[in-house]
Amino acid sequence: MAKSVHDIVNSPKFKSLVTTRWTVSFILTALLFVVYYGYILLIAYNKEFLAEKVGVYTNYGIILGVLVIVLAWILTFIYVIWANFSYDKKVEELKKELR
Repeated sequence: MAKSVHDIVNSPKFKSLVTTRWTVSFILTALLFVVYYGYILLIAYNKEFLAEKVGVYTNYGIILGVLVIVLAWILTFIYVIWANFSYDKKVEELKKELR
């Protein structure tokens, strides 16, 4: 028997799914903010460290800046993998209950 949208929205499955999505999103966003603003604070308060040479052509500031960007890609990739293999399956299960 098909459930109504109201029944689905008020079900514990749906509420758990929404809570999980917000939790994953919040954790990944918080990680990115900590890394990004940590880098910005490092720029503001420890320029000497960031200006130190690493090798001949680069310094710590460039390396850490690239790492911040790469970490953003990695966190996005983690979210996409989680969404594709966990979240989307649960959404499909809930959609089937509507039919």
